[in-house]
Amino acid sequence: MRIQRGFHRHPSVATDSARGCAVTIGNFDGVHRGHQAMLALLINEARHRGVPSCVMTFEPHPRDHFARRAGKPELAPARIGTLRDKLCELQRCGIDEVVVLPFNDRFAAMQPQAFIDDVLRDGLRAKYVLVGDDFRFGARRAGNYDMLDAAGASAGFDVARMLSYEVHGLRVSSSAVRDALARGDMAAAEALLGRPYSISGHVQHGRKLGRDLGFRTLNLRFGHPHPAARGIFAVRVHGLGLATLAAVASLGVRPTVEDAGRVLLEVHCLEWPAALGADGGYGRLLRVELLHKLHDEVKYPSLDMLREGIARDAADAAAWHVAAGGAAARTTA
Repeated sequence: MRIQRGFHRHPSVATDSARGCAVTIGNFDGVHRGHQAMLALLINEARHRGVPSCVMTFEPHPRDHFARRAGKPELAPARIGTLRDKLCELQRCGIDEVVVLPFNDRFAAMQPQAFIDDVLRDGLRAKYVLVGDDFRFGARRAGNYDMLDAAGASAGFDVARMLSYEVHGLRVSSSAVRDALARGDMAAAEALLGRPYSISGHVQHGRKLGRDLGFRTLNLRFGHPHPAARGIFAVRVHGLGLATLAAVASLGVRPTVEDAGRVLLEVHCLEWPAALGADGGYGRLLRVELLHKLHDEVKYPSLDMLREGIARDAADAAAWHVAAGGAAARTTA
């Protein structure tokens, strides 16, 4: 999958200006089952036309941009996944190309017709444009599906709209996934996503406080101040060898020792692979599946009480893994 940051000339255009692409446009936060159904349709239409499938997405989220401009960052939506997670899921779905646009003042001010002419027609050379049933575009969200559909004939592309996707009568949306994660209902989130909710990233060096407390942790940054999920979880870790590892993890701001607003996913493997050695995790790219929420973050009054709390969490996570059918795990310092 080819990735282009910013909008210059689309990769497929650079090699064959007549070829163009089949494109869909959106934030795709979480790449949930509704997104997956749309991407499958896009790929099928792209193959039918003999062009690459392309996703145009945004970073930051447009609502992040407008919340900052209004001086009210609390209005920005919680983030389900990082940009890395989004791109990995788009690749897993079989998308050929992704254009990641910075959503800024200039893009926000683009008139709908300019978006059609400059971006879809001249930039992407779109042959097919697929949008959701609530798609709006251009300054003040003035553009809608009817306008896009009417412009498609003269601009040289077909336009299609995909209606809502439902699971058990519930409309699948990023908002529904956020709500499930905020409730700590990981089973509901998994049903909406079509997979366990996960976060990926490279293991970074930290203060090594976990070692002092007797619980070595693997630290992954979550590059957004408002993750959709927070708290203490029983998790499963991929990327430390051939086997997946049972673990317990904290996702949040570490209120007992820091609470500086930096969001970390701290993972303690219930059984550390001896072959990795003490420092074998640093720099590795991990994928951590959050399977069951144990409780919200707690601000402990002392490090001793924090140590006791982590020990309880590790024991509870080990018990959950055994009950869920995983291999028995032991906690290690």
